[in-house]
Order: sequence, then C-alpha cells, then structure tokens
Amino acid sequence: MGAHKVVGIGGVFLKAKDPEALKAWYRQNMGFDIQDWGGLGFSWSTPDRPDFDGATIWSLFSDTSDYFAPSTAKVMVNYVVEDLDASLAALRAGGCAVDDKIEESEFGRFGWVMDPEGNKLELWQPPSMKPARA
Repeated sequence: MGAHKVVGIGGVFLKAKDPEALKAWYRQNMGFDIQDWGGLGFSWSTPDRPDFDGATIWSLFSDTSDYFAPSTAKVMVNYVVEDLDASLAALRAGGCAVDDKIEESEFGRFGWVMDPEGNKLELWQPPSMKPARA
C-alpha cells in the first residue's frame, strides 16, 4: 500500500433534518461538547507517531447541504492519508471515480472519491503530514 494507505479517520459527517435538535440530543445523551462551528474534535496520536496531534472531527450538516454530492448518503467519512497525491493516483489507477478537485487550506489538503455504492469519501492530508518524496 505504501504512501497512499489510510492512517486514520479524520471525520464523520452526518446530514440532519434538524441539526440544532440533533446537536442538543448528542450533547444531552452522548456528552458531546459541540462547539459554535457545529461539531467537535476527538484528539489522538498513534504508536508510530506519538507526537502527532491528530483529530477526528464529528460534525452535522443540514440535509439540504450539497457537500456530499453527488452522493445521496446521509453520512460521509473523512479518511486521513499521508500523501494525498499518491492516494488519488492509486485510486485513479485502480479505476475509481476520483473527483478532479483538490482543496487546500490551513487545515490541510482534501480530495474525494466515490466508492462502488455511491458513497462519497473525503481524503485528508493534514498539514503536519509531509509525504516523503522519492
């Protein structure tokens, strides 16, 4: 697998008919400390990267959001990758439906692929993960 393997779950995003009511349910019943931006982050590191400041984001989207498009699923998972370019190239080489768009921001680099059942998956290379170049 090499540089294009998934190394963690970067986020779980849910669509909700009533995001505010669902946030309240998660606060009350799951103890989620949901922030003003609409979600929360769970911090983590890995045994091979004990100093890595990783996070898994949990967030709600309105059911009218087109962020998951073209998928009609109510859930999208964000997977952490060490090298977004290598991951997208490997997926393309495998015949997968990869979005041509790549988004770059202070939060890192993002790309998208559709799985065979029409679920949109987000791939995230955090800013702290600098891929080793040959």
